[in-house]
Amino acid sequence: MELTFNAMLKEELTMQEIQDALQKGALTSKELVMYYLYRIAKHDQSGVALNSVIEINPDAIFIAEGLDNERKMKGARGPLHGIPVLLKDNIETKDNMHTSAGTLALEHHISSREAYLVGKLREAGAVILGKTNMTELANGMSTTMWAGYSSRGGQTLNPYGPGEFFVGGSSSGSAVAVAANFTVLSIGTETDASILSPAIQNSVVGIKPTVGLISRSGIAPFTYTQDTPGPFARTVADAAIVLGALTGVDQSDPATYKSEGASYQDYTPFLDAEGLHGARIGVFHSASADSDEYDASLFHNAIQAMRGKGAEVIEGIEIPSFHREWSWGVPIYEMKHALGNYLSQLPPHLPVHSERELIEFNARNEEKALKYGQNMLEYRQGLPHSTLTNPEYLLAKLEDLYFSQEQGMDYAVNKYHLDAILFPSYIGSTICAKAGYPSIAVPAGYMENGRPFGITFAGGAFSEGTLIRLAYSFEQAAKHRKAPILS
Repeated sequence: MELTFNAMLKEELTMQEIQDALQKGALTSKELVMYYLYRIAKHDQSGVALNSVIEINPDAIFIAEGLDNERKMKGARGPLHGIPVLLKDNIETKDNMHTSAGTLALEHHISSREAYLVGKLREAGAVILGKTNMTELANGMSTTMWAGYSSRGGQTLNPYGPGEFFVGGSSSGSAVAVAANFTVLSIGTETDASILSPAIQNSVVGIKPTVGLISRSGIAPFTYTQDTPGPFARTVADAAIVLGALTGVDQSDPATYKSEGASYQDYTPFLDAEGLHGARIGVFHSASADSDEYDASLFHNAIQAMRGKGAEVIEGIEIPSFHREWSWGVPIYEMKHALGNYLSQLPPHLPVHSERELIEFNARNEEKALKYGQNMLEYRQGLPHSTLTNPEYLLAKLEDLYFSQEQGMDYAVNKYHLDAILFPSYIGSTICAKAGYPSIAVPAGYMENGRPFGITFAGGAFSEGTLIRLAYSFEQAAKHRKAPILS
């Protein structure tokens, strides 16, 4: 028997459309949750099996019913009231779901704590719908592991070309779930390109915030220096709404202390369709033009669209440190330290509490756990005991900050008096990651073979508002995004 749903339910609904329908009583949050569960069953876990969702919250329908009742009794809490959100599998929730970071070793890990950002989402009235698949250990497992693969969740596929197009960095499940209309919003995490890359590949909006804008507490770590969570959505407006809901100073995460007075709880005032008018945008062209992720014609069209909206475009800007050989010292040493600390604090009934025990567990379960090996884990295990005093690490940390900020993003923004720097695809991810600076990825069309193409606006610390203003104006002028066709 074919299920039937409320006529209001269609693909690509925005948060505003949903809230209008909820407010009028034309739709309920329960109906919305059931609709997305149906789509997950039909398109994510069967047929082509995009494999973006790794776990469903068994209480999601109950939560939605409770929020529907609260709306009737007291009114809505705000724009996220009753809105389904999926979380990357490295984000802890204190409920009936597991947090495994894609590993078999942690597939039975039910956290006794909750990530700070999850608390913010619940407070705003969001429905935590489930967890999304990810590259195992956020791509900290093996140098040969394919993006979007985890031993627990399998391989995530790109809905625009399953098995054909690259799916993007470690938050690929979060991006695919939004692109394929399995949720309204999702949350990913980035160390370098893990939000920007899957956003570009799957034609959705992804915001990689300033490190410290959103707390990292309660998230399985990769690094201390570069990690940040951030939202995926189908529109800039929806991404801006959820971004504001996630900000705040968390005493458990020192990186957030500097955000006081620099962050907003509401980024919607920056949603200005004429936001490009008079803006100075520096275009960075000095990147590999032979990449299959680059399309010169589409990038040119994006630049022309910005000029058409009144932007002052400065082409060929210089970023002195962009092409330097960046050291791997920071992520290598920090992951050994951060992951080791995280594992050591896990409940005693779990099989691993150190990287060494994780390596041994994987070896014992080689057939299921080691499709791509674990050479990154093994390499870090061979490093000296990490107290983060190694000179290679300390010098790399200082050089990363100096060359990415003073000789990188800050240099270019100040020299050319820019509101933002424009990159094709996500080629600016590394320098922004090293600097801890924000970026927003936006759809910018489709290549001849149907592969999505996107652009990235980047800026200085806590410039999210400006980047949202520019990205929204471009999105409204270009209107590139189109839904993938699912069988």
